[in-house]
Amino acid sequence: MKRYISVFFLLLCYVFISVFPVYGQEAIEISEILKDKKDISVSDMSRINSKVVVSDTLQGWQLDWVGGLNGAQAAYNNWSQGGVNTISITASTVYNMKYRHNKFAYALATNLKYGKAKLEGQGTRKTDDRIAVNNKFSYLFSDDSWSAFGNINFNTQFDQGFDYNVPDDQEPILISKFFAPAYFTEIAGIGYSPADYFTAEAGLAMKQTIVTDTTLSTRYGLKPGNKFRFEPGYSIALNLEKKVVSNVKLISSVETFTNMQRHIDNTDINFSNELIGKINGFMNMSLQFVMIYDSDFNRKVQIKQVLSAGLSVSIL
Repeated sequence: MKRYISVFFLLLCYVFISVFPVYGQEAIEISEILKDKKDISVSDMSRINSKVVVSDTLQGWQLDWVGGLNGAQAAYNNWSQGGVNTISITASTVYNMKYRHNKFAYALATNLKYGKAKLEGQGTRKTDDRIAVNNKFSYLFSDDSWSAFGNINFNTQFDQGFDYNVPDDQEPILISKFFAPAYFTEIAGIGYSPADYFTAEAGLAMKQTIVTDTTLSTRYGLKPGNKFRFEPGYSIALNLEKKVVSNVKLISSVETFTNMQRHIDNTDINFSNELIGKINGFMNMSLQFVMIYDSDFNRKVQIKQVLSAGLSVSIL
């Protein structure tokens, strides 16, 4: 664990130092596709899209709604190097609602994604699955760099997720499904934003874990047969979003949750990074790298790397 924490802080310092100059803030649209051996569960969700920032120049309401569709296909016929015929598609929609009046601000972000891939000889597998709703209330102090905030967030998924790392004669292992698990998180604390592209937040937190299928209870830190767990704790978050060149943007975030009733080495850590390159008004490419440590799921660091391309359309 200490080794991973050291790597985590070195990567974080590199990201923040290498992109320190100030640039204007822009809207986020991220697409994801691809997962090899394991369906994506709620514990492996990237929080890249969960950060919502209300601009200090906004007055009144601002609405944004973006829909995206990504696809990938590979076909082989008498190909000497070999390969597996595949076709995959992912649909996503991101809806943001922001409001500001004087010192008070509110932001709502809804992020829905679902993707499937068909692999020749292996059937259909899920590549992406996410339901995320994030609410943020904030009040600016006399120094606008500082604010008091309150977050209410919800995460789950639409469909069943499986672990396919099993012997050929065994069925895949069910690891997640709708509301198994589901997470509600409430955070209240102080935020610091010295520039539009960077924010730091810290506060007291409450986390509720719901697992409606009791066969999965122990997989997500609940006692056998239990469907609900409450955890008091505290949370720290660092978020960065800025251009690195004219058509490429970096979005990086670190989020932690520490249960006050458990040892600090059980702290949940989510370190997410995404580079987004805009090809034209409708197409973009993204490279995502995510590291998650969640001792409830297991003691190993979870790693996800995604390279994707697709279409995005602004509905509002």
